[in-house]
Amino acid sequence: MGAIIVLAIIVAYLFGSLSSAVIICKLFRLPDPRFNGSNNPGATNVYRIGGKIPALLTLTFDVLKGMLPVWGSYFLGIPPLFLGVVAVAACLGHIFPLYFQFRGGKAVATALGTMFPVAWEMALLLIATWLLVFRVSKVSSIAALITVTLAPFYAYWIKPQYTVPTIMISILIIWRHQANISRLRHGNEERTRRRS
Repeated sequence: MGAIIVLAIIVAYLFGSLSSAVIICKLFRLPDPRFNGSNNPGATNVYRIGGKIPALLTLTFDVLKGMLPVWGSYFLGIPPLFLGVVAVAACLGHIFPLYFQFRGGKAVATALGTMFPVAWEMALLLIATWLLVFRVSKVSSIAALITVTLAPFYAYWIKPQYTVPTIMISILIIWRHQANISRLRHGNEERTRRRS
């Protein structure tokens, strides 16, 4: 089982390293999201740069990057704690992509994808939380931070055995949002809108 766990972690990182935002932008002949808009290769920035369709495709593939490695590991019988490590590896691949000079995104969608195979009810609750907060605030980072802060409580309520892995992912995402937190504190975080 040890070798399988190590292999699952490596595969999750390599799969997570596929930068959906960069790939989709290249396919649609859009500017590189790492150097345009908010300089973050994620669905929100792709929306700013290219609109709904590229953003939706980016979001879908970012979710799948988290979902598929955890799903495969779940069916291999990997224990919950190590499933959390697999999930973190997928998120780290998104944040530090091997194939894209280690310049990645914030892993919110990828982290959400990791939840679906083991707790789909929780994943839907997280989506509802993000949508509600975003509808009120119109600020993607606020929606992400509130959602991941609540995630461990949702896990404890719905699937207690995944509380520790969820805490691991939440800490990683909050850490990745340090610049956003600083801008929020100073009142200059940008609202999400498509650039004309």
